[in-house]
Amino acid sequence: MSTATNVTLPEYPTLSSQVHSPTYTAAPQAHEYRLAHNARLNPNRPPSEFVRVKQTRNGGVSLRLAGQDDQAILPVYGYGASVEGTLDVHKRDGITSVEVQIEGTLMMEEVAEGGATICKLFLNKTILWVKDRIYEAPCPRSLPFSLPLPTTFTNGGKTYPLPPSHKSHLSGLPGFRARVNYGISAIAVKPNIIPHAVKSSLFGGGDWAISTPFVYLPRTRPSSPLPPPLVPGQWGIIETSQWKVFPTLIHANQGGHDIMAKLYLPASQTFCMRESIPFHIMFSSSAMSLAAFMPLGPAVNTPLKTQHTKIQLLRQTTVDVRNALILGTRTDIWRVDCIGEGAFRHAGDGGANWIAFSGDIYISPDIKFGGFKACGLSTKDCIVLTMTPPDLSKSPFKELRLTVPVRLATDPYPRDGSGSAGFSGHSGPPSISSSDEFGATPELGYAL
Repeated sequence: MSTATNVTLPEYPTLSSQVHSPTYTAAPQAHEYRLAHNARLNPNRPPSEFVRVKQTRNGGVSLRLAGQDDQAILPVYGYGASVEGTLDVHKRDGITSVEVQIEGTLMMEEVAEGGATICKLFLNKTILWVKDRIYEAPCPRSLPFSLPLPTTFTNGGKTYPLPPSHKSHLSGLPGFRARVNYGISAIAVKPNIIPHAVKSSLFGGGDWAISTPFVYLPRTRPSSPLPPPLVPGQWGIIETSQWKVFPTLIHANQGGHDIMAKLYLPASQTFCMRESIPFHIMFSSSAMSLAAFMPLGPAVNTPLKTQHTKIQLLRQTTVDVRNALILGTRTDIWRVDCIGEGAFRHAGDGGANWIAFSGDIYISPDIKFGGFKACGLSTKDCIVLTMTPPDLSKSPFKELRLTVPVRLATDPYPRDGSGSAGFSGHSGPPSISSSDEFGATPELGYAL
């Protein structure tokens, strides 16, 4: 049998002599750096509300939308979001039911042709409260709601991703107007106190409604980062699998040698609209042809208006109200806008047989969304390399136009180690078809 012995425990240091535990912060301090970060665990949604107030003779009502910037002109929602908030009723007498709804519509109109169409993208409604005929309880002062936004819609047997809020027009004849609108509204039913009387606030009755439009802006980002730049070698640009080459010929006039032009773009063909798009170009031919081409070729530190060779980012917006063929010709109308301009830098040359340039395309800050297709309305983006001689009849070369389809994303590829974790399990977005002129459309991933 064992017996207990007295054991002297070590003394613990006093508080004043302890080493204090470090102070933790949400963001790295000057001497720290982040190893990895999962954006889904910290969505950073605004804690404020968007408030819409309406005053009527029957009392006021407030529509409060949660998770919004209180300084915003309109509330904004992204891919797969829910429209959440509360409806505050200041005068509840006589109300028998309250409902709230969100809806999206697409309107297209051809100017001078007389054609117009309205497409209902979705309608999601719910009843917040109905008066109990037995207990006669009044309408609650505050009614919470949550209505999910769909990610797709169906029209004519085809399914499309829900398009972003959009407004576009083409002046002149023919022309078009197109709008994609979203909104939320709440309606309270207040029957008349006098049977069969016309609804009027004079008799204490009359329904009321409050509504506000909102912006739908799905956030997207590329599925891969931008590759490292290409470098020139002895025989020209050294190609890698991370860059895709788009070759074309600049045909010579008067029996000269053609010039091989190669445009290199990141293989994903998907770019963040808040970042510049890198590119490389190489021209190769005989020494005599290259010498004749150089006055028409890319110019460094030269105003864009005076350049004969340009690389631009163009956006084509197309409206097709009738979706028909007339004498074998489609009835769509379109406009093309330049939304980005490229600047050239000399990258190297190989004696007299080749010369290379690199550069960046700078995107207009006014661009807020990428390409989409919804019924007869579509927007498509492409990079276009052109060479336009000032006088074709005297030029040693014919003009050049090379078009490459691209996709624009709202957000950049994450550089903090999160990889694709912020995509909430989505393997990829729904496919969006495009015309044969622009080829297949690169894919994007949706970001929440």
